Amino acid sequence: MKPAFHEFLAKFPPIAMPVTLGEDTHHVFGVENQPLSDALISNFIHPTEETVADDEFTEYVPCFSIDNTEQFIAVVWWKAELMNYEYVLATFTDKGELISREVIAGTRVENGLVTRSVAIINEEWEITIGEGTSPDGNNVFDPTTAQSRNLEILVNGQIVQG
Repeated sequence: MKPAFHEFLAKFPPIAMPVTLGEDTHHVFGVENQPLSDALISNFIHPTEETVADDEFTEYVPCFSIDNTEQFIAVVWWKAELMNYEYVLATFTDKGELISREVIAGTRVENGLVTRSVAIINEEWEITIGEGTSPDGNNVFDPTTAQSRNLEILVNGQIVQG
């Protein structure tokens, strides 16, 4: 039986903005929030056949929902794969239909470089993302790789470039 959207939302406690998502923030959510079931993942994180199936090492941690939205519902989860960790912001209608989805922060390893990004979501649903790389995989950050970008959530739930 297909789980109801309210069961999915129950895993994401509402919090007021602002919030900062960094490399280790998911530990707090992993301790405080119940994990997502396979049925919830397949119905609300991977609702279409277009999405690629996860392997047995992929994990999802529900983080939070953005409090005080009226025309949409916004949630953030943390996805952990081998050498790729990402915070995903997704917006839904109140019936559970996906409106928009974006990776807003995380850590990934590609071609011997570790890329880390952090995100701040403010009270106006504006998202500032800072990103940079480390050539040796440790905490040595190369400041010449630093860049930022901005997203925002519109009142209809669309996530767009800010």
